Amino acid sequence: MKISSKPGPLTAPLPVVMVTCGDMENSNIITVAWTGIINSHPPMTYISVRPERRSHAMIEQSGEFVINLTTADLARAMDFCGVRSGRDTDKFSRLSLTREPADTVSAPMIAESPVNIECKVTEVKRFPSHDMFIAEITAVHVDDRYVDDDGAYDYAAMDLVSFSHGKYYRLKKEELGFFGYSIMKPKTARKRKARRKK
Repeated sequence: MKISSKPGPLTAPLPVVMVTCGDMENSNIITVAWTGIINSHPPMTYISVRPERRSHAMIEQSGEFVINLTTADLARAMDFCGVRSGRDTDKFSRLSLTREPADTVSAPMIAESPVNIECKVTEVKRFPSHDMFIAEITAVHVDDRYVDDDGAYDYAAMDLVSFSHGKYYRLKKEELGFFGYSIMKPKTARKRKARRKK
């Protein structure tokens, strides 16, 4: 039996990321759990940020930001960046994080993050509590430790973190399936299994 609940943002779990903005001299990090992919070609993403946050003004002014995926090792820093303002704290210095120059945007990347996604804002949607920055993904950087010989990314090895109703969770390293496995033909399944054994 299910109980009725008032409407609310109950989708879970969510990716939780560290978003960098500004430039190499004047930058900030904000933790965001409201993000995702909204288009494939061109690749488009979004982040939703409260207007009172310092990063909001920085992103609105520059029209750029970087999404840095968060690992379990970065979880404490990620939480700090979500609860402390950058107005009185240099989060990079405080957390011993390394600024790394991006290719297509002025905002720095976090060197310790396994994946950095450079973004340029194309549109801003205003909502009562948050503004949604819709952006085109202009470059992606992946730590080569997590790229196999075929060029595939090993996200399980990255030990990424998710967010669910106020708590952070590791993504368990247990593959349940893959895109299309529910309709895969037995012959294809045998070939796939043989490849994985090599």
